[in-house]
Amino acid sequence: MRREPAEYHEAILPEHKGNPLIEALKPKLGMNELLHKFSNYPNLDEHIRKHPDPLVREEYTIRLKQLRQPFFIYYQCFRAIETAIKDGYGQKNPFSPTTAQYLHYPVDERPEIAPRTGYFEPKAETITLIGSSGVGKTSMLEQILNYLPAVIEHDEYKGRRVEFTEQVIWIKVECPNNSSVRDLCEEILVSLDLAMNRSKETPASTIGGLVRQIEQRIKSSFLGILVIDEMQRLVFKRTGGENNLLNFLHRLVNKLGVPMLFCGNPPFDETLSKTLKAARRAESAGCFQMEPLKRDSDEWEAFLGELWEIQWTSVYNELTVELNDKMYELSLGNLDIAQRIYREAQRLVILADSDDELINTAVLEQAYARACGLSSNTEEIQEQREKFLLPTGNRGKRGLKSQDKPAKPKTFIADITRPQHPEFEMQLRELIGAVDLPDRIRDLDVFQQAVEQEDPIESLRSKRVVSDDPLADLG
Repeated sequence: MRREPAEYHEAILPEHKGNPLIEALKPKLGMNELLHKFSNYPNLDEHIRKHPDPLVREEYTIRLKQLRQPFFIYYQCFRAIETAIKDGYGQKNPFSPTTAQYLHYPVDERPEIAPRTGYFEPKAETITLIGSSGVGKTSMLEQILNYLPAVIEHDEYKGRRVEFTEQVIWIKVECPNNSSVRDLCEEILVSLDLAMNRSKETPASTIGGLVRQIEQRIKSSFLGILVIDEMQRLVFKRTGGENNLLNFLHRLVNKLGVPMLFCGNPPFDETLSKTLKAARRAESAGCFQMEPLKRDSDEWEAFLGELWEIQWTSVYNELTVELNDKMYELSLGNLDIAQRIYREAQRLVILADSDDELINTAVLEQAYARACGLSSNTEEIQEQREKFLLPTGNRGKRGLKSQDKPAKPKTFIADITRPQHPEFEMQLRELIGAVDLPDRIRDLDVFQQAVEQEDPIESLRSKRVVSDDPLADLG
């Protein structure tokens, strides 16, 4: 976790001025500057393309995973996070008597006498990020959160000594599989202790004691936002564990003023929609839905354009419309799948022991079969394929009814090392291992000769190259 010493910048809003928690945050940047901060383009090292060892060039394809091409939703999500953090800190100026009382008394046990600046009034909201696996949620969150330091170290503020030394801007934990409040509390405790370089505290034996530990740790660390990933694990059942967990999380928001960000795959959105109260709370500071990119979108063109330039083949492969269409057809706009296809395509041609390292649609098909064999069979991908893709013959036509669409042809990738027909297994295995194969070919120009005939197929039949009944002829 990145730690940085505090650098103070004058706050924009008058009510935020003089608050070191807010003025220690990074200064506000415009959209173009932010998107540049969130981007990452791997170093190509073009001289590697000419390296004589294909294994070296194949190793460089790992860098494709480092590509980060930010989109407009990065800017929108960051602004929501930035605003939520500032709103949460707005009521927690460490120099205020209100904050002093907030730090020293449990929320439910505060004194009846209010400080001169009033009781602490929590002001925190929740952000929700929904998207299917591979669309870039995790990459976006990594870029946004890592732009902010996890911890800011304070010494003194404008010549004034501060009572606290560390400010935890964010921590990220995962929703427990069993929707257990205790498991989530323990994960939060561990993350906060790690951020503050503290030895791991032994969790209390009771839920009540554990919750009080969490509250005290969140207060003393001035936690800016709590990010909870894998929220799709939260599925309502009769046990009520999921409701208990949601109620605990909303307590952190309502009592301690800690903003939260929920991140998950569908059907987490359906889970929230089951109750208006849960849905309203979860999107109080914004709800963002990340979907696979559309073929005709600027985002797809930008992403694939940057991805395609990162190549270590011995020849430069230009991105044509045909290749662009094929990449979209195979990936359906899923960024992770597209990256895996392209990397495997480069590996195939680089390791093929051939001077021809051109990537064509057939290579992309084979790369997809190798790199995405399991992904391609998931129900989600099949539904997307049926929804967004038309068969080759109808590409470009719109409005076709489902009954008008011919069945999608299956793709088979040949493997010469595996007999496709068990009845020819022994003969095929013998041919594969033969060292005198050229000597066994009676006529090396048989196909060239057949092309010049009036009926090429009949010519090949007469020479027993083509057989209409292989079992009878060769069995």
